[in-house]
Amino acid sequence: MAAEPVAIVAIWVAMLATAVALVSFGYGIAKIVAGLRQSKKQRGLLRPAFPRLWHTVWDIVSHRQFRGRPVVKVAHWLVMFSFVLLFLTLIRSYGQLWNASWQLPLFGGTVAWAWISEVFAWAGLVGIITLSAIRIFSGEERRSRFFGSTSWEGYFVEAVILVVCLCVLGLHGADAALAGADAALAGDGAASHFPTTWWMRSWYSGQTAGDIETVIVLLATVKILVSMSWLTVVGLRPNMGIAWHRFLAPINLYTRKNADGTKSLGALAPLLIDGEPVSNLDEIELADDTVLGVGSKEDLTWKDQLDLYSCTECGRCQAVCPAWNTEKPLSPKLLTMALRDATGTTKDGEGEEGQDEAGENPFASDVMWDCTMCGACVEQCPVDLEHVDRVANLRRFQVLMESAFPKELAKPFKAMQSKANPYGQMPRKRLDWAKNLDFDVPVVGEDIEDASGVDYLFWVGCAGAYDDKQKQVTAAVAQLLHAADVSFAVLGTNESCTGDPARRSGNEILFQMLASAAIETLNEAAPHKIVVTCAHCFNTIANEFPQLDGHFEVVHHSQLLGQLLRQKRLVPRLGTGEAGTGETGTRKITYHDPCFLGRYNRVFAPPREVLKQLGGVELLEMARNHENATCCGAGGARAWMEE
Repeated sequence: MAAEPVAIVAIWVAMLATAVALVSFGYGIAKIVAGLRQSKKQRGLLRPAFPRLWHTVWDIVSHRQFRGRPVVKVAHWLVMFSFVLLFLTLIRSYGQLWNASWQLPLFGGTVAWAWISEVFAWAGLVGIITLSAIRIFSGEERRSRFFGSTSWEGYFVEAVILVVCLCVLGLHGADAALAGADAALAGDGAASHFPTTWWMRSWYSGQTAGDIETVIVLLATVKILVSMSWLTVVGLRPNMGIAWHRFLAPINLYTRKNADGTKSLGALAPLLIDGEPVSNLDEIELADDTVLGVGSKEDLTWKDQLDLYSCTECGRCQAVCPAWNTEKPLSPKLLTMALRDATGTTKDGEGEEGQDEAGENPFASDVMWDCTMCGACVEQCPVDLEHVDRVANLRRFQVLMESAFPKELAKPFKAMQSKANPYGQMPRKRLDWAKNLDFDVPVVGEDIEDASGVDYLFWVGCAGAYDDKQKQVTAAVAQLLHAADVSFAVLGTNESCTGDPARRSGNEILFQMLASAAIETLNEAAPHKIVVTCAHCFNTIANEFPQLDGHFEVVHHSQLLGQLLRQKRLVPRLGTGEAGTGETGTRKITYHDPCFLGRYNRVFAPPREVLKQLGGVELLEMARNHENATCCGAGGARAWMEE
């Protein structure tokens, strides 16, 4: 046995620490599994298996979910893979307590493993120092993405990784010294087996083999104790997402909403009853204890719980949230933490447990109404937490079960129910935008029987029909289609709201009523294709109508205009020297990516391609653009609420 009696003490200490750690970690696993099993059902997230597995592996290997932070991406990649590979060195440390020269079977003594273990030890060291520095210098001030995170957990995890990497390198240096003392390796041999640590042999000049073995035992013991302390703390804190995400994030990615690996945006998750999506609440009989939406922790599904356990508290969502950045109390991270840490039933808002940072009940708080559902949080989340769907379910409970919602929503709710639009305008005014056109716009059901004989059905939308500024856009698009000799028709008074404001504000019943009526109207109109100008209408018709068995081919007007320009059916004419021109005589313009067109549906290039084809125009990008564009603040039914 190496370096007795030090080794004997080290073995007993290491074994005791390991036993405690394994029991603790087992407790943590049991708590998480119990939480998932006690949650509500949610089906359909395990298949198709191959695409889910492929995209999960690709996300882990490529780190493609780390958007806009290249330094963090590289540093985290190095730390993550170091964590996996250096686990094998932990196994070796146990063997070194008995025999300081012990190697892992098969490959432990190879040159290849020497290179891999040392390179990743250095990589992990550099990576964790980088991540720690970012955390330290970001501080805890209000604007930091780490504001509200459990600081000591982050520093604890980073310190453990730092010490483990140093121990791995220190053990290799001692290995090199021991090999030299035993004359097993010399000269180039040491350099090949200890490619980056052979120079540490000089630290042990004059020491005997027994002295070096003692150092190895001590370093191995420190490494084991530090690793087991991490495992113990993690086990005792199942909510410690910064540690548990190492195990749960791959599962969370595999069970994400979209099996194709895309972000969990697009269609809002349907309302679930007994794990099954409900597309028509009028056709089912609800039991007395049926809960619609989420009003307590018991109402969360197992996927919701998995999301909460997987949160790393990295704050990327918080940093890009428009509500957080405008001094509103909402933070996707803090809301996630509040939901995760909540205990017991909170429907009545009683008790102090389960409250968020502002002292608000996380299940019955005004905070949830500040969300614009822009999806920036989902876009940035490296483990694909489904923030938007969770907020929607919180709102569904408040509206459907409690009849509790911001007073500003009462008017649009009533207007959508009685007049099929949130503006409260009469259906006969839906064609006012076309009054000054010098050509007739055919109306389905009046001028033509259906839309099967025209190229496109032009879905005008509520804003396009009633908002003064948007009416100008509607008329301009109609003029362009007419100039390009594209045949189109509109629904006129038969058009209604798609239900987006109702659904995004939690009124699922009203949404289903409006959407079903719109789908019936569209089915009767039988269009080949639908063109829309509204990003919200585009998303609802393309992604959410299929949930109610409404399947239509829809394009955004920028996509269609780009196609017409490429076909030379439209020839742009724009002079120079007008107001707002630069020194070169060109007009400087920029483009704002709507959240529901860009982030939700990845339509980024078509609008820019159209603008670039205009003469005398210089297209400038704002600091935040494409998937990182800033929300205008009107989504999630916020257009109808107080700023």
